[in-house]
Amino acid sequence: MQEYVAEKLGDPAGVLIIDDTGFIKKGITSAGVQRQYSGTAGRTENCQIGVFAAYATSNGRALVDRELYLPKSWTQDVERCAAAKIPEDRTFATKGDLAKVMVARALASPLPIAWVAADAAYGQEWRLRRMLEEAGVGYVLAVPKSQQIKSLAGIWRIDQLIADAPEDVWQRLSCGNGAKGPRVYDWAAATLPGIDIFDGGQPTHRRWVLARRSLARSDEIAYYLAYAPEGTTVEELVRIAGSRWAIEECFQAAKNECGLDEYEVRRYPGWYRHITLAMLAHAFLAAIAASEGKKGDAETVPAPSFPSPWQRSGDSWQLTRPNPHTTASSITH
Repeated sequence: MQEYVAEKLGDPAGVLIIDDTGFIKKGITSAGVQRQYSGTAGRTENCQIGVFAAYATSNGRALVDRELYLPKSWTQDVERCAAAKIPEDRTFATKGDLAKVMVARALASPLPIAWVAADAAYGQEWRLRRMLEEAGVGYVLAVPKSQQIKSLAGIWRIDQLIADAPEDVWQRLSCGNGAKGPRVYDWAAATLPGIDIFDGGQPTHRRWVLARRSLARSDEIAYYLAYAPEGTTVEELVRIAGSRWAIEECFQAAKNECGLDEYEVRRYPGWYRHITLAMLAHAFLAAIAASEGKKGDAETVPAPSFPSPWQRSGDSWQLTRPNPHTTASSITH
């Protein structure tokens, strides 16, 4: 299916997006079911959770991978797993672990991937960020407000860092079109110093901090960590951050049009078969729409350890290094 999506929707600027969705169920026999929080329902429900990967380009978007989350209440019960036909080697894995498996599969597939986007549940996984950097793949990943930022500029919680930003750091930008028109927010961005990735003596990538502030409620702020090729603009980072909503559109379309959530299977193999066929049906519809010219919108795609590091550099902002004796080797990511 990834080969099919690469052929029909592939683009060198493609974005891989990670998220999960819930499938509300009755009873206790469906593989992976238990009372757990479902973002789909917005509350704790008796449900299964699937972790998914979507692929989005200017040609369209489609789901391209899936893994069923198995809580410890399942993986620690051998008889229960055997009854649901769960393979013996399927051990407990966090949702972040499942995400890394799918990202690795996607990077090894024919899908041309330039970026990875995800919400804070996955963005806070430093091992995922490290894996992407080692692969040379850019990312814009949401993180919680408690996320620590460690660089040659110092060590901060990301919300403290953004709160210290001068007001003229903020830019009003659209991160893509939604159902009611452009999604416009105020955005603040700055590069992190001293941790650029070099090749032959020249920087190839930089790490960034990024924040999105609501126009209506200035206290509503979302935070991001980014890793981008040298020369990437703030506008491009904002576009990638906005592309994350494409997976929500995939979930809605696959459920409404392809029966992604309409199944009565209880066993592990049956879940994968049904979900995969529904994903393929959705990818086929996306390919037909692209071939007919109905292309998707590419853009629907502790206290601080040092004083404020925000400094203007030319037309952009960066976080400066206040301590000349701090070295890159002393910083952990």
